[in-house]
Amino acid sequence: MDKLPPSAARRALREIELSCDLVVVGGGLAGVCTAITAARAGVKVILVQDRPVLGGNASSEVRLWVLGATSHMYNNNRWAREGGVIDEFLLENTHRNPEGNAVLVDALLLEFVVLEPNITLLLNTAVHDLEKADADTIQAVRAFCSQNSTVYRIAAPLFCDASGDGIVGFQAGAAFRMGAESAREFGEGMAPTEEYGELLGHSIYFYSRDVGKPVRYVAPSYALKDITKIPRYKDFKTDQIGCRLWWIEYGGRLDTIHETETIKWELWKVVYGVWDYIKNSGKFPEAENLTLEWVGMIPGKRESRRFEGDVMLTQRDLIEQRAHPDVVSFGGWSIDLHPADGVFSEKPGCMQYHAKGVYGIPYRALYSRNITNLFLAGRIISASHVAFGSTRVMATCAHGGQAVGMAAALCLRHDCKPRDLADGGKLAELQRELLKAGQYIPGVVLSDADDLARAAHITASSTLSLGDFPASGAMRALDHSWAMMLPVSAGRLPKVTFTVDAAEATTLRVEVRVSSKSFNHTPDHSLGVRDIALRAGAGQAVELDFDVESPHEGYAFYMLHQNPSVSVALSERRVTGVLALRHRSNRDVQSPPADWGIEGFECWLPLRRPDGQNLACKIEPVLTAYPVENLTNGVDRPVNRPNAWAADFADSMPTIVLQWSSAQSIRRIDLVFDTDADHPLESVLFHHPERDMPFCVPRYRILDGAGRELATAEHNHQTRRVHEFAEPITTNCVRIEFVHPSANVPAALFAVRVYE
Repeated sequence: MDKLPPSAARRALREIELSCDLVVVGGGLAGVCTAITAARAGVKVILVQDRPVLGGNASSEVRLWVLGATSHMYNNNRWAREGGVIDEFLLENTHRNPEGNAVLVDALLLEFVVLEPNITLLLNTAVHDLEKADADTIQAVRAFCSQNSTVYRIAAPLFCDASGDGIVGFQAGAAFRMGAESAREFGEGMAPTEEYGELLGHSIYFYSRDVGKPVRYVAPSYALKDITKIPRYKDFKTDQIGCRLWWIEYGGRLDTIHETETIKWELWKVVYGVWDYIKNSGKFPEAENLTLEWVGMIPGKRESRRFEGDVMLTQRDLIEQRAHPDVVSFGGWSIDLHPADGVFSEKPGCMQYHAKGVYGIPYRALYSRNITNLFLAGRIISASHVAFGSTRVMATCAHGGQAVGMAAALCLRHDCKPRDLADGGKLAELQRELLKAGQYIPGVVLSDADDLARAAHITASSTLSLGDFPASGAMRALDHSWAMMLPVSAGRLPKVTFTVDAAEATTLRVEVRVSSKSFNHTPDHSLGVRDIALRAGAGQAVELDFDVESPHEGYAFYMLHQNPSVSVALSERRVTGVLALRHRSNRDVQSPPADWGIEGFECWLPLRRPDGQNLACKIEPVLTAYPVENLTNGVDRPVNRPNAWAADFADSMPTIVLQWSSAQSIRRIDLVFDTDADHPLESVLFHHPERDMPFCVPRYRILDGAGRELATAEHNHQTRRVHEFAEPITTNCVRIEFVHPSANVPAALFAVRVYE
C-alpha cells in the first residue's frame, strides 16, 4: 500500500524518457501508414496518438469511409486505388468486413500496427510541447497520457507531423498557412470569395437502427428547435445515415483549431434537432421503429493549418496534371470545396471539379521548408487551399504518408535530412523503394538492378489473346450510352462488332474515341462517328470498323450511343484491364464556369459490382495485350495498357517459368496480383458484394527447377505477396502455378520479382 503524507511541494507526474529513429505524431491513416512503412524498412518508430483508437476520421469515433483517387468510381480515374499499405489494409478490411463495421476497422488498424515489432504505440497520448536543438531542428517532443498519468519525453533525429492540426509543426515554428489564398496568388480560378468562405468546416455523423417496435424520442434541451434554419432540411431522409450526411457541416467561419469544441456543440445541436424532426414532425412515418443508435463524440475535421514545403501544390498542378521530377505519390479526388457556413448555407453543400486523370504529388511538398528534420503527412502537406480540396482525403493522405515513411528510412540510411532526398540518386532510390513496396507513382517505372527476374528467360504455359467477349444471353437497353474500353496499340484500330436487338426500325449512333493523353482514361478525342440503320429484330451485328489510327498506345472507347429502342448483348467474361462504361448525358458531364480554369468533359463510368458486365463483342484482329514481358515492365496496374500477363481461358494449369543460364541464390520472391484497383473499397457503410476481388488469383504455388515446393498460398486476396525464405534457395529455374479466379476470369499477374 502507498501512503504519502501531505506535501507543501508540487508533486511531479511520472516521466518516461524514450528515444527512437522516427517519431510519428498522429495516428490517423497518414500517420499509421507512415509508421508501418518506416518500420518495415527497419526504422524504430514511436507512434503517438491522442485518441484511444487509430484511424482518425476513419475510426469508429468519426466513421468516415476511406476514399481517394477512385472517388466512388464517379470520375474517369480508372484503376486509381492507392497502392502499398493502404491498399493492403483496405483489401484485408473488405475480406474480413465487407459489411463495413466501423468497430472492426479499429481492430484491424490496431492489428496492422502491433504486428510491426519496430513500432512502439502510445495511445491516449497528446503531444503538447517540444524541445529544439537549434532554431531549425526539433530535438524531442513532450506528450501526456491521461490514462496512465504519465509524461513522455521522446527524442529522435526525425519527426513526422501527421496530427491533422499540425501541433508539432506549429510549436516548432514551421511556416504554415490557414485560410484561402487569393485567386491572384497562384492564378486559381476556384479560389473562394469572401462570401463563400476560406475554411471547410467539421461534420458529425449519426447512425439509426430499426428495433422492430415503435420508439419514442425526446430531444435534449439543447437540440435545434427550428429545423428551417437548415436551408436543405427537406433533403433529410430516414435511410441516410453516417457519412452519407457529410453536409451536416459547421465551423468554416470560426477558428477550426481553437474553437473545435464550440463547433462540436453546434453540430450536436443540429444532429439531435434533425433526429427530433425525423421522429416527431409526423413527416416520416417510416421512422416509427427507428432508434438513434450512435452519434459521433468528436467531429470529423476537414481543414485547419497547411504547412509550407519547398514546393506548394496549386490548382493548376492538379488540373493540368503537371509532371514533377520528385513525384512520390498521387491524388485524384475532385477539388472539393464547401461553403464556410456549412449546413446553414443556402449554397450547395460542395462544389466538386475533377481533373481528367490522376495528378502527382511531389516529395518536396512532404517536408517543412524551414524545420530541417520535420516531415509532413496527411492534410497538412504543402498545398494551397484550393489544391487542399483534393489532397485532404484519407486514402491520398495515407499514400503520401507511405512516401514519408520510406523517406525517413533513407534519411537514416544515408545520414541526411529530408531535403537531401529531393533530387539526384537519393530521389531515384526513394522512388524505386516505394515502387518495390507496392506504391504506385504516376509516370515512374520500376527499374531495379537487383531484380533477378529481369535477367531470366520467362515463358508461360499460355497467353491470352483477346478476340471476343461471348454473349451470356442477357441484354441491356441503351437507355444511356455505353462503351467498351479496350487496350490498343498506336496505329490502325481493330474492328469491334456488337450484337443488338432493335424494338423498331431505328438509327444507332456509334463512335470511337481515345484520350488526348495516353495515360488518362477520359475519352476526349473523337476519331470517328457513324449512324447505323437497324431494322426491327434481334441478333443484329453492329460493326465499329473505322479506318482511323490511334495516335498512341492507350485505350480506345468503342461507343454505342443512347437509343432506348436498342438493346446490346452482355457478357459475363471479365479480364484484367478491360471495362464496360456508361455515360448519362443528363448527369455525367463536368461543366465548370468558364473562368475557373477547370476543363469540361464527359465522364464514362463503370457500374459497381455485382453489375458491371462487359458488352458482348468480337474483336478483329485479336488484341495481344497480355504478353509475359509485362511481368518485368515495371508498372503494376493498368495505365495505358493492362501491364499484366494473363493466361488463356482454356489453360488448365496456368504457369510461368523463369529460367537462368546458371544457378541463382534466391532469398525472396515478390508477386503482384490484380485486385481490381478500379474498385474503391470504402471502409465503412458500403456493403461490398464480395470479400475478395474477382480478378485476384486465389491459389498458387512456387517450385524450384527440381520440382520442390518453395511456397504455396490458399485464399489469396492481396495485391502484393512476398515470400522470403529462411535460407537462400539455389536453383536455375522457378516455376509458378496458378489457379484461374473463376470460369469467367483468367489468371493474371502484374509482376514477378526475384531477389538474392
